[in-house]
Amino acid sequence: MPKEEPGSKLAHLAAHLGHYALYAVIIVMPITGYLGTGSDINYFFMFELPKFESTMLYQPLVENGLGMTFSDFEKPMDFIHKDLLGAWIVWLLILGHVLAALYHHFVKNDRTLKKMTTGK
Repeated sequence: MPKEEPGSKLAHLAAHLGHYALYAVIIVMPITGYLGTGSDINYFFMFELPKFESTMLYQPLVENGLGMTFSDFEKPMDFIHKDLLGAWIVWLLILGHVLAALYHHFVKNDRTLKKMTTGK
């Protein structure tokens, strides 16, 4: 986490929640994308991941554990990945991050935007 700037408890809470939400999306998006795809994944031409349905985790977790077929399992993964995270949450987090940076730079006149862009 970046070093905290002076500010209200509410501002610090909002900043922490925003950062944690960004980290969560960075973790959850690839996982839901992988779990919900019915295809093998070529990882930047370095290696290939087999589709989740072909792994040894699929049957005990999805078929036996949840009692679902892949098409039933794919629907909620697809909804979370595309309709919830990809269509709304990611864009709202990006917008919030940009607006917060501009607020700090133009309204508060502090060094937050410079620290984000140059690290100084």
